Amino acid sequence: MRVRIYQPARNAMQSGTARSRNWVLEFPHADARDIDPLMGWTSSDDTQSQVRLRFSTRDEAEAYAKEKGLDYVVLDPQKRAQNIRPRGYGENFANDRRAPWTH
Repeated sequence: MRVRIYQPARNAMQSGTARSRNWVLEFPHADARDIDPLMGWTSSDDTQSQVRLRFSTRDEAEAYAKEKGLDYVVLDPQKRAQNIRPRGYGENFANDRRAPWTH
């Protein structure tokens, strides 16, 4: 079983980076999910796939995996472009806009 160690991306619906600073160790799904014939819910007997461990650094996550004898793969984070400048709402109405503001 190979676990994944990665740094999650920020939520696309939020501008903050609250949960994207930590590193996550995630276990893979061991078996496929079953569909309950009565209710139609999906279920699984695999409880380890629900486990996500959070670490403050990549080294801590790798050390944990080595200590527990887990085979792991590290996914490097993709960094955001540095040329994006935060803008305020008032800049929508600035005189030097490239395109005129419309409703």
